Amino acid sequence: MAATATKKEVTIAQKLDALFELQKIDSEIDRIRTIRGELPLEVQDLEDEISGLTTRVGKINDEMQELETEISDRKIASKDSEAAIGKYKEQQNNVRNNREFESLSKEIEFQELEIKLHEKKTKEARYKIDLKNETLTEATDRLNSKQADLDLKQSELDAIISETQKDEDRLMKASDDAKKKIETRLVFAYDRLRENAKNGLAVVQVMRGSCGGCFNKIPPQRQLDIVTKKKIIVCEHCGRILVPVEGTEE
Repeated sequence: MAATATKKEVTIAQKLDALFELQKIDSEIDRIRTIRGELPLEVQDLEDEISGLTTRVGKINDEMQELETEISDRKIASKDSEAAIGKYKEQQNNVRNNREFESLSKEIEFQELEIKLHEKKTKEARYKIDLKNETLTEATDRLNSKQADLDLKQSELDAIISETQKDEDRLMKASDDAKKKIETRLVFAYDRLRENAKNGLAVVQVMRGSCGGCFNKIPPQRQLDIVTKKKIIVCEHCGRILVPVEGTEE
C-alpha cells in the first residue's frame, strides 16, 4: 500500500511539474506577443481603412467619368439640335402655306428648348464635378496619409517580428511538445483556464499564502496539500491550478 501511495504521489507531482513547465513556456510566448502590443491590430485597422478609402476614391472617379460622359453627350446633342434648326429655317424659305411655316417654327422652338435644357444640365454636371473634385482631393489626401501611417506601422511590426519570430517558433514547438506529455483532460482544463484568464495564467504559484493569480488567501491546510503535491488543488476563487513556490516542495 505504501509503495502504491508513493507511486501515486510522484505521478501527481510530475503532472503538476509538467503543467507548471508548460505555463512558463506559454507565459514567455505571451510576453513576446505583448512586445508587439497593439501593432498587429493597428496594422489591420489601417489596412481596412485604406481598403475602404480606395473603394471610395474609385467610386468618385467613376461618378466623375459618368458626368464627363454626360457633358460630352449633351454637347453632341446640342450640335444636332443646332443643325436641325438650320435645316428647318432653310425649309421655311420654301414653304407653300402658313401651316407648314408654323409647323417648322414649332420644330425650331422645340430644338431651341432642347439646347437650353442641355446647357442647363451641362452646367449642373460641371457643378457636381467641382464638388466631387473637392471630395476626391480630401479622400485622396486621407488615403495617402493612412498609407504613410501603414507603411510606418508595418515597418515597426516587421522589425519586431524579425527579432522575436525565431524565439516564438521555438517556444511554440516546446509548448506543443510539453502538451504531448500531459494527459488530454488536463491540457483541456489548462487551455480553458488560459482562455478565461486576462493574463493567460492557468497554473500559478502560491506566494505568501495567497493565490498567484487572484491573490486571495489560501487556508493553511490547503497550502500544505499544495506543497506536498499529493493532489491537484485549484483556487476556490479563480479556479487556477495551484503549485508551490519552486524549492519549497517536500
